[in-house]
Amino acid sequence: MDLHLTEEPVATTGMLIRKPPRHVFEAFVNPDVTTRFWFTRSDGRLETGRPVTWYWDMYGASVRTTPKTVEPYSRLVVEWGGDGESTIVDWRFTAMPEDATFVEIRHAGFGGAADERVKKAIDSAQGFSFVLSGLKAFLEHGLELQLVRDRHPQGLASH
Repeated sequence: MDLHLTEEPVATTGMLIRKPPRHVFEAFVNPDVTTRFWFTRSDGRLETGRPVTWYWDMYGASVRTTPKTVEPYSRLVVEWGGDGESTIVDWRFTAMPEDATFVEIRHAGFGGAADERVKKAIDSAQGFSFVLSGLKAFLEHGLELQLVRDRHPQGLASH
């Protein structure tokens, strides 16, 4: 079977968070909050044009991000680099009734062969879904679910 892509793969996900846009946006730009549901540490707050590295100490991994657009409470765009590849992650924060926010995440620009790009998009959509679920639990209920940490536990053989 010889399949060809007709469009570039893009990871997308979204979720309603029952908190105002200022709280939800702040959760992504302020590492004091983000480390409660996503990465373990960061070397700074997200500001336009200022590169920041995010770390997942449990995996020995990190990624360099450069914020390209920081529009308070409405949009965040970062260039995300790693393994010689640079991609773009775009968050949109839409105010909803009853002080809620709908967060949409779009991750694009994957490199490699067609099969690799599709796999990277699927993995990214899954990962960002965990991030949004963890954010929702934390902001709405004060729970730290450790979803990202528990996705790949040590000692589990790869499938």
